[in-house]
Amino acid sequence: MGYATTRTLERVLAAVGKLGTPAPLEFEPACDVAGGGVLAAIPALLAQGLLRRPESYQLPQGYYGIDSIFLVLGLMALARIRSIEQLRYQASGEWGKLLGLDRIPEVRTLREKVELLSSELGRAKQWNAQLAKEWMARQDSADLYFYCDGHVRVYHGEKTELPRHYVARERLCLRATVDYWVNAMDGQPFLYVNKEVDPGLVQTLKNDVVPWLEQLAPKTAEQQQRLAEDPRAHWFTLVFDREGYSPELFAELLRKRIAILTYQKFPKDDWPSDQFAAHHVELAAGETVTMKLAERGTRLSNNLWLREIRKLTDSGHQTAMLTTNFQATMPVLAASMFARWCQENFFRYMREQYGLDRLVEYGTELVPDMTSVVNPQWRQLDSQVRSKTGQRQRLHARFGAMALSEDLSEEAVQTYERRKGELQEQIQHLDVEVEGLKQRRKQTVHHIAVKDLPEQDPFHSSTNRAQALPRYDQDDRLSRRNKSGFHPPRAPGAF
Repeated sequence: MGYATTRTLERVLAAVGKLGTPAPLEFEPACDVAGGGVLAAIPALLAQGLLRRPESYQLPQGYYGIDSIFLVLGLMALARIRSIEQLRYQASGEWGKLLGLDRIPEVRTLREKVELLSSELGRAKQWNAQLAKEWMARQDSADLYFYCDGHVRVYHGEKTELPRHYVARERLCLRATVDYWVNAMDGQPFLYVNKEVDPGLVQTLKNDVVPWLEQLAPKTAEQQQRLAEDPRAHWFTLVFDREGYSPELFAELLRKRIAILTYQKFPKDDWPSDQFAAHHVELAAGETVTMKLAERGTRLSNNLWLREIRKLTDSGHQTAMLTTNFQATMPVLAASMFARWCQENFFRYMREQYGLDRLVEYGTELVPDMTSVVNPQWRQLDSQVRSKTGQRQRLHARFGAMALSEDLSEEAVQTYERRKGELQEQIQHLDVEVEGLKQRRKQTVHHIAVKDLPEQDPFHSSTNRAQALPRYDQDDRLSRRNKSGFHPPRAPGAF
């Protein structure tokens, strides 16, 4: 039966299919139990909904019930056991005492039960939606803020050629996929969406995040009344960085009564320093600081009118923010914008403590033929435009820095004029090249379907014209195959 299997009667009955209910939990006095401190966090996990699951989550009759399986996974998370495989190196009997059983399941048993729980596609997403709706309803503030940002997950395998993404923490362009997360102001997560082929933050907001929030974000009777009475009132505020800058998106969300808060991507000249006034700003963590803030109205290219708020630092740098939230004050909006660092800290914490970037399974799956990807021809032309533009800028700098020496002899003047003329000729030649490349880029389709990729392109499989991508899941404590966007229950301070 294995090590630490002291409850032989229940195990024999379970082996022959005669155990009607899972083995009952029986706790006994014990000393020096390894990892016993994790029990102190069990109430927090239960409060977050660890065992409050849909009726569809069921397991066949056996020794370990579904509650025991979820408790094992929760305790593994608290003890920083990052994968089911690592459970082989834990004391099975010691961990069994924490569950009220003789031992925890073997790795093979736990994998089988997790696979059964994850076999039905979309079931984990349903549970995620149920829990997220409860978490959103617990937000203290009447004005809801949701933070959306992407996290690049690097792929180091050799089974497929993924598109390259710039990884800021590595300062390199590496093959990776992108996860888009929706978090609360304090960094607590609600949802993540995995994009093997990244369409960008703007498209992800339109197609995935906003529809999800429209279904689950709470809307009280007071909010509905305020929306009906005030045409400038908003339902909730969506916060993101410059990658989501899109005047068309801002206008579309405004029509849905969703406010945005982001950085100004194209700030104009600095404002006079005497327009800034000191304000006391309460940060997300409760700390109060003093910021120099100023506000103006601004109009975007699509004639949309927004609030532009700027923060002045001691060094004279101005950080510009845009928002369609017309109710909140400047200090509140400034604190909400800079609370994005809570989400960045969440990414770092999860990466270091929970193996956020782990590859769960050594397998691949096919990309649908109609998935839109960047046209390789367009990317090549865009790269050439950037290269030629950089060369032109360097020549302009040399042209502007060239000055006539103090030697005003005829030979020196002629040499100066000749070099100036050569540089000007090179600049004019590059102007023609850049303009020609821009015209070709403009006439080239930016995005094409995967099935239309050329044969020589690496993002292609010769057997079925669809690239095989790695199977990812942000947390293999629940599923080795789940692709539906599940996020496990949270424990304050332990997630």
